[in-house]
Amino acid sequence: MNKIYVVGIGPGAYEKMTIEAAEALKGSDTIIGYTVYVDLVKEHFPGKTFLTTPMKKEVDRCIMAFEEAQKGHVVSMICSGDTGVYGMAGLMYEVGVKYPEVELEIIAGVTAASGGAAVLGAPLIHDFCLISLSDLLTPWEKIESRLLHAAEADFVICLYNPSSKKRSDYLMKACDLMLRHKDPDTVCGTVANIGREGEEMQLMTLKELRDTKVDMFTTVFIGNSQTKNVDGHMVTPRGYRNV
Repeated sequence: MNKIYVVGIGPGAYEKMTIEAAEALKGSDTIIGYTVYVDLVKEHFPGKTFLTTPMKKEVDRCIMAFEEAQKGHVVSMICSGDTGVYGMAGLMYEVGVKYPEVELEIIAGVTAASGGAAVLGAPLIHDFCLISLSDLLTPWEKIESRLLHAAEADFVICLYNPSSKKRSDYLMKACDLMLRHKDPDTVCGTVANIGREGEEMQLMTLKELRDTKVDMFTTVFIGNSQTKNVDGHMVTPRGYRNV
């Protein structure tokens, strides 16, 4: 059977993986992914063949998966979080055009937005958007426009990839943009290492967030004008009590 499962493994902990994802990995001969993600699942799926590529080798990773599937192996391509949210599902379909005999099945996972929201409380109860601050594949001018319009529309905003060694000031720049439309006291939160060892959450205001140090393993949540701190939890009301 020429088949590839494209699997979202969730935030990292095995317990946060969906049953469907775990079953797909159990039923696979070969599990392929970015080195860090393969290390997260290896101990739970003994006897499998594991293949990895480093970051920035995503196309090579996809080709590897299709070539393994053509050998008659059942393959799982894994991604952290959800494979359809900043994951590999789209690229797998694009590369897969050259491998029409291989079937793809996409299996959803818990993305950092929902995983981190559960740690913070309930920040995403109303309309929200996800924006990645990585300009590796998206021009900063486009990211800037999205930040400004989302802030103006009073969305709760969840930021992925908020900082790196080369982009150490990007969260500060993003906060400065959002402060044009959001109150400095807007309730915000960060969650580092969601579902992994060292998980840590913080609540703060938008003006405090501006000067907060984060890394690529941190997900950032900026509230809307109704978001509040309820007993140390970030909560965005949907308005049920006003109905």
